[in-house]
Amino acid sequence: MNPGKIWLSSPHMGGNEQKYVQEAFDTNWVAPLGPNVNGLEQDLEAYLGEKSYVAALSSGTAALHLGLVLLGVQAGDEVICQSMTFSASANPILYLGATPVFIDSEKDTWNLCPVALEEAIVDRIAKGKKPKAIIAVHLYGMPFKVDEVMSISKKYDIPVLEDSAEALGSTYKGQKCGTFGPLAALSFNGNKIITTSGGGALVCQHKEYKEKTVFFATQSRDNAPHYQHSEIGYNYRMSNICAGIGRGQMEVIDVRVSQRRGMNAFYQALFKESNEVQLFMEPTADYYSNHWLSAIVLSSYEKREALRLALEKENIESRPLWKPMHLQPVFENYPYYGSTVAEDLFKNGLCLPSGSNLNEEDKVRVAKNIKAFFATFE
Repeated sequence: MNPGKIWLSSPHMGGNEQKYVQEAFDTNWVAPLGPNVNGLEQDLEAYLGEKSYVAALSSGTAALHLGLVLLGVQAGDEVICQSMTFSASANPILYLGATPVFIDSEKDTWNLCPVALEEAIVDRIAKGKKPKAIIAVHLYGMPFKVDEVMSISKKYDIPVLEDSAEALGSTYKGQKCGTFGPLAALSFNGNKIITTSGGGALVCQHKEYKEKTVFFATQSRDNAPHYQHSEIGYNYRMSNICAGIGRGQMEVIDVRVSQRRGMNAFYQALFKESNEVQLFMEPTADYYSNHWLSAIVLSSYEKREALRLALEKENIESRPLWKPMHLQPVFENYPYYGSTVAEDLFKNGLCLPSGSNLNEEDKVRVAKNIKAFFATFE
């Protein structure tokens, strides 16, 4: 009999989601906005800490888009973006008619390389195009080099838009990811550490930013008895139903972070004696990753692909690391600064099953098949 699918990262309900959703049905709040939306925003603000104002939106992509709008990005501007990320980090730049400038990763956190970042800024300024914003990603839940990146941001007066889509619950020096820059995007897609089935949020350091976000996200409707619009708006607000799921999920966020980190500890033990595998880990005690996905780097592309296919044959999902944006057909003609760190990680890296809902039987099966794969090389 074919064993059940072991997913890379699947939704994991906490139990109270249905209560909030049922309340929405009972009160007929099934349209956008409503008590659950307000409640989810308050839950997130309390979780992230003071000076965090949260606007719940339809997706993390919407949050990044509105973040760039709030930072004044317009057609013809340039926006710096980490190359090793999901395409949603870069797509909103093009929505606005701006130009992405891609930056390589560094080896410690796989995130935005501060050296390449500063080189790019200096070069773009010399070319008469000072970048309007920096999109820095906390990849797979690992905080980027916050001190270095924020220092460069301050030095050149270029704001950072944090892409914290994968990093809810991660911290750097005890501070929550999503609270370092003036704006940060969260994602609650079905595969994230918590989910609203689909949805996201923009975290703002200033209340005025949140108010403007809500204004833009509700079609920029002016304060008038009729429908009047003086600015371009978007249909980006989260629904009350989806927010109800999110409220239930926020009740178990700390448990979910602990469970994801537990999966990483499982892989630490599995690969403890291995010379073939490098497990993605925090470089120092300053970093605390939620380990949304646990990832490994093998010695070659051939071994990475062979392991992926071996797991696939056993109905176990794994996935190559994000293909860098500067290697993507749609982005390959845009500027890129750095070396081949992101490219090499993509060639040799693999994400392994990391869900908070994997049970002991699943772990035994994953371990058995990984051990069997590497035994063939002994």
